[in-house]
Amino acid sequence: MAKKFKTRLESQITMTQLMLPSHSNFSGKIHGGFILNLMDQIAFACASKHSENYCVTASVNKVDFLNPIEVGELVHLKASVNYTGKTSMVVGVRVEAENIHTKKIKHCNSSYFTMVAKDKDGHNTIIPGLILTSVDDVRHFARSIRRQNESRQREDAFDPTNFRMSDHVETLKGHNLKMELD
Repeated sequence: MAKKFKTRLESQITMTQLMLPSHSNFSGKIHGGFILNLMDQIAFACASKHSENYCVTASVNKVDFLNPIEVGELVHLKASVNYTGKTSMVVGVRVEAENIHTKKIKHCNSSYFTMVAKDKDGHNTIIPGLILTSVDDVRHFARSIRRQNESRQREDAFDPTNFRMSDHVETLKGHNLKMELD
């Protein structure tokens, strides 16, 4: 029988991979799409471990590439469940690159994946809640709630049925655009 609640530690996943020339883009740095693929894989593994079910990616919140990753570096990915709803969870993913020679580690990006648990028939299924055991756990959970609320507010403000151009014309001033409206 599945647990009703789990700690972040119970579902945490880490993965390390050596960056090869086949992972690089035209400038010789590791391709961002390759890193996103790894991030999605570890988010899936973490969410599936937590829910004990197959999971799908519903959304990805903000991926900023902070530092380039070089061929030959080790990439460390760390994932943990930051928030749980009824059938979905937010998985925080942190990516760091380590220079094998100098041992220097740099933070390359962090992101938040909303994952939804599916049963054997492909329907959303209830997941275990999260046991918060530290101030960091509470911070991560509360931050996820805030991100959700901010996302809803953004969606509402730009919903085509509610959008009023006059509310945004001032915001457009000074940007690289030319308006030619009918």
